[in-house]
Amino acid sequence: MIVLAVDCMGGDHGPKITLPACQQFLEKHADAELLLVGRPEALGVFKHPRARIVSASEVVSMDDSVEVALRKKKDSSMRLAIQQVKDSAAHAAVSAGNTGALMAIARYLLKTLEGIERPAIATQMPNAKGAATTVLDLGANVDCTAEHLLQFAVMGAALVSVLNNDDQPTVGLLNIGEEMIKGSDEIKKAGDLLRSARKSGDLNFIGNVEGNDIFKGTADIVVCDGFVGNVALKTSEGLAAMIVGFLKEEFSRNIFTKIAAIFAYPVLNALQKRMDHRRYNGAALLGLRGLVFKSHGSADALAFEQALTRAYDAASHQLLGRVQARIAQAAPLLAVPVAGVQAPVAN
Repeated sequence: MIVLAVDCMGGDHGPKITLPACQQFLEKHADAELLLVGRPEALGVFKHPRARIVSASEVVSMDDSVEVALRKKKDSSMRLAIQQVKDSAAHAAVSAGNTGALMAIARYLLKTLEGIERPAIATQMPNAKGAATTVLDLGANVDCTAEHLLQFAVMGAALVSVLNNDDQPTVGLLNIGEEMIKGSDEIKKAGDLLRSARKSGDLNFIGNVEGNDIFKGTADIVVCDGFVGNVALKTSEGLAAMIVGFLKEEFSRNIFTKIAAIFAYPVLNALQKRMDHRRYNGAALLGLRGLVFKSHGSADALAFEQALTRAYDAASHQLLGRVQARIAQAAPLLAVPVAGVQAPVAN
């Protein structure tokens, strides 16, 4: 059984969203168990033979500072969900709560893998090839060195190898142009490191890519700092909503456009589904000694269920071990010795 620890209290909506999502998830995954972490009075209504409540007396709010979440709320649902992973009671933790607090608590409790200085947040964005581009970092690290970007590439390659069953996913470095001479000094240095990784066979690096390449699907993985990545993510979500909204408005203007909409409905429906950011919800916090997944704070039940599914897939496909193996392979480049990591065993 794959066991997931769920912070049921986190996010904008708490149990009224997380509990229906948990119910839907369990109905689709007969080999999964859930540890529902939160206040018993809020979770007691949920009954399922493969779900158990873990009591937590506190909740990390979306406005709490990292210090408050880490130092003062030691019995929060977020912290106790991650504690389940540390104690090998769960294979992964999922939360829609405060991103900064989640990263800080996860890093404090689980620690980073040897060779990784900073964990990164990675998620997928839909592309024109009918697949998705994995982008990292998405906000955990605003200022990154070239070495950090190399580490992100190594971790992203491990993630995509699980998602796509591809041992050599392509990696691109986000820049203001494809030419090697463009970009900041740190980006140029990162390019040199990634080219060295390509020569040694550690990464399938294809060179610099631009923002539009994320949506073209030019590379399986696009690496950038957290500031740029977060802007790209939020822009893509806003653009998708604008396009779908515009088309709906145009097709409802008069009787003729309404008739046209009837014939165009299958295409419009497919487009809306393809651009629905809820289908891509669930970002992995990579580089930790355990699996933690972040859901959008405003996620509805469909989106939160998707985050649970991503965590389930990562655990069932041994993502932690694959990340460790990738880092071990790239240890000469990272210049840090790699120690073994014990992951929880499925029962």
